[in-house]
Amino acid sequence: MYFAGDTDLFAEMADLAGTVDVALLPVWGWGPRLGTGHLDPGRAAEAVLRIQPRLAIPIHWGTFYPFTFARFWPHPLGDPPRDFAREAARIAPATEVRILTPGEAMELGR
Repeated sequence: MYFAGDTDLFAEMADLAGTVDVALLPVWGWGPRLGTGHLDPGRAAEAVLRIQPRLAIPIHWGTFYPFTFARFWPHPLGDPPRDFAREAARIAPATEVRILTPGEAMELGR
């Protein structure tokens, strides 16, 4: 399992290719703008292409989303993971993407 945490793309991600079953990849931050050093949906899909996990799960979008942002960015918890899934399917179709709703659990096979 690979948990990316807050990160951006880096060359050594390719060193993980073939060794990761599940990659947990951030696909956004907490607000409507994303600072440097973080993955957006497209860059997270590029990480999938580099890492080549069997399964990728998007994480870390809208984490501390202030309610008042709704008038500027109305769909914080929906757009980034769906955008990531579409882009990952396009550039890394061998990897399954599973979007979990906040608080949802899943069991991984052994």
